[in-house]
Amino acid sequence: MSTARNIELVSPAGDSTSLQAALQAGADAVYFGAEGFNMRAASRNFTIEDFPSVTRLCARYGAKAYLALNTLVYDEEAGTVAKTVQAAKNAGIHAVICWDMSVIQACRNAGMPFHISTQASVSNYEAAAFYADLGASMIVPARELTIEQVGNLTKQIDENRLDLKIECFVHGAMCVAVSGRCFLSQDLFGRSANRGECLQPCRRSYMIRDAEENNELEIGCHTVMNPKDLCTISFLDKLLDAGVVGMKIEGRNRSPEYVAVTTACYREAIDYVLERRHEAGFETGFENLTKKLEKNLEKVYNRGFSKGFYFGRPLSAWAETSGSKATEKKVYTGTVLKYYPKAGVAEILVHTRGIHENEKLSIQGPKTGLVVLVAESMRVDDRRSAVTRKGDVVTISCKQKVRKNDKVYVLENISTNRD
Repeated sequence: MSTARNIELVSPAGDSTSLQAALQAGADAVYFGAEGFNMRAASRNFTIEDFPSVTRLCARYGAKAYLALNTLVYDEEAGTVAKTVQAAKNAGIHAVICWDMSVIQACRNAGMPFHISTQASVSNYEAAAFYADLGASMIVPARELTIEQVGNLTKQIDENRLDLKIECFVHGAMCVAVSGRCFLSQDLFGRSANRGECLQPCRRSYMIRDAEENNELEIGCHTVMNPKDLCTISFLDKLLDAGVVGMKIEGRNRSPEYVAVTTACYREAIDYVLERRHEAGFETGFENLTKKLEKNLEKVYNRGFSKGFYFGRPLSAWAETSGSKATEKKVYTGTVLKYYPKAGVAEILVHTRGIHENEKLSIQGPKTGLVVLVAESMRVDDRRSAVTRKGDVVTISCKQKVRKNDKVYVLENISTNRD
């Protein structure tokens, strides 16, 4: 963890590959879901049996593990929730992220530390103090707060000497509803956002009809129902000044590349602020750095970037399309057959798209995490080759260890369209 002021960079882990990628990229903590009880039901959630291995892996990187149990809970699920919380306690998970009072009570009964999710919409000191009295050690306040409001909240917490810290989202998708409390998906498809099942119908185009004259109008994807993604990297210093000690990246449904790139970028930005904040020329240096990092962030999934509510209402922060505006895309090409550690070479079977020399590759797997490299020194049938074809077995220089059956992707610029 970052030493100065114990600032935590908290990254999403939707599956084992993303977990590895987050830790390799420098996360101080990861948060992940348990089957049935988190706000990202579509992610490949972990089971109770996985908890010990998750905490052991995090311990190797000196990182914390947080379990997200942040959905609504029904009576018939209370027993399972209690067992899940106890299993988290037994496995050494550092805290449970929640907001349903039944989960809070289960944590209290088990002596399990817990954090309050942004779903609780904590927007003022009295609400924060209430959860602190229950035993919460961290609160993620409502995403609608400005930096000034967050600063006022942390100031009151300090003045009243509450044993409570504030964590804020710094990057990722934003919901058009108040802290995600939306019923549109439930009404249209029977899939509740408050149970982690949102199908995001808000991001689609809709036709509306005038009931009197039957005129039709289209509500496009660029309207207020489809907000851009949050990106705070250019003003992280101001969040730190506001007393925020947890910097949380959204994205348990997104790819390992997204997790790796966002974590690495925010790691570099946070460290720069903590190490150089009081040096001459900090502002210019930080501005130059974050411009470069934002370009890197644009390479992975995003809907365009906005500053969220941190500087007031984002009146023009609506995405032009419902999909990603990433400048890179990954194209599946094959799998790893073997890795030769002494030679630093990976042997790859090409299944689909061929590999061209000097293209950027992404190799990923549940134990490997994410390895990005440039295709250099390619050999097919023990001869140098500038291009491979479907069915080829190719060896490529690879300094980091990869494993059999790891998937291999070519990272293409979006404008590239090569067979």
